[in-house]
Amino acid sequence: MSPSSPRRARVERVTRETSIVVDLGLADGSPPPPASIATPVPFLSHMLEALARHGALDLAVEARGDVEIDDHHTVEDIGLVLGAAIDRALGDRRGITRFGHFALAMDETLVECALDLGGRPYLVYELGPLAGRRLGSFECDLVREFFQALVVQARMNLHLHLRAGGNPHHVIEAAFKGFARALRMATTPDPAAAGEVPSTKGDL
Repeated sequence: MSPSSPRRARVERVTRETSIVVDLGLADGSPPPPASIATPVPFLSHMLEALARHGALDLAVEARGDVEIDDHHTVEDIGLVLGAAIDRALGDRRGITRFGHFALAMDETLVECALDLGGRPYLVYELGPLAGRRLGSFECDLVREFFQALVVQARMNLHLHLRAGGNPHHVIEAAFKGFARALRMATTPDPAAAGEVPSTKGDL
């Protein structure tokens, strides 16, 4: 892993199963360049493009994996590396808003996302209609694996709740876009707490 500048990070992970590189720049108030996403899992690539667009992220992901077996290793490891990049880009997390919340409507579907960048990883995942479903060749259960891996490495508390609807494509897309908006909110500098750790404990 190379050193990162404030709000930017590059993280690489290479194993016998996958090879993944993520370059990430957090939202800085200016329009980011178009995302560069290259993975062997087309549906996940589509979701990462949505994440970058709605999170105002400068994001590049290059991934290879053993998808001839299945998509699990690749999806999970992309979550791990993206989460690590978020953690590194946040540095000591001084001056950030820390908390983010967004309810994303997509046709009949409503997904609510809330997150805390307080350093304690935990995932609450209530997107029930996805269990055991597939979208083409994509196993919808891998969405949980992606977010579980991401929250551990990002040291993030994340809640995803389905409030209405059930179309699997809409649920997943609403989850990614809602997460993007909540992350954008939480990583934004808080002008009332410039340079301060966003905790009464003085540390995260």
